[in-house]
Amino acid sequence: MTTPLFLQPGLGAPFWILFSAFVVGELVLAVRSRLNRGGQRVRGWGQLTTVVGIDGSILAGLAFGVRGVGPLPLPWIFFVAGLIAMLAGIVLRQWAIITLGRFFTDNVRVHSNQTVVDRGPYRWVRHPSYSGMLLFFAGLGLAMASWPALIVLVVVPTTVLVWRIRIEERALVTSAGDDYLKYAGRRKRLIPGVW
Repeated sequence: MTTPLFLQPGLGAPFWILFSAFVVGELVLAVRSRLNRGGQRVRGWGQLTTVVGIDGSILAGLAFGVRGVGPLPLPWIFFVAGLIAMLAGIVLRQWAIITLGRFFTDNVRVHSNQTVVDRGPYRWVRHPSYSGMLLFFAGLGLAMASWPALIVLVVVPTTVLVWRIRIEERALVTSAGDDYLKYAGRRKRLIPGVW
């Protein structure tokens, strides 16, 4: 069995740098969210389900990738495309987080004075941070050049985030009302012009 490219000395460095950058970004977001006590937290299973689903998919994807299960043909092409998607996903997610500022938390919260943000990546989609996250996960699976890794890293996070989006949007309609409904009527959730 050939060692997957992301595990080869030297070649794997960009993969692990991007993976580490994503993890550090998420840890910083978690700490920042714990310190941000503003707003009313929306109760429910959204946070726990999101963490378990996403962390589980990362672990499963890495297990498939490390073992070289279901290798994709032309691994170099998938490896490079994956690295590009990982980087683009990190940039998009961080741009969305910075744009939303203090209103962005890793748990669902509503603020009495929250306004609808329609600048930055929010000009094109309602949940660009999730778009960035999904782009990162697709890139992670592609860079490992493994069918099972790609499938688990796309299907599980997408399912979890679609469910979470529904929780968030109910909260946003409750807090921002007609302003959010007008905004939502002009923008898709994750992919411009698609959904």
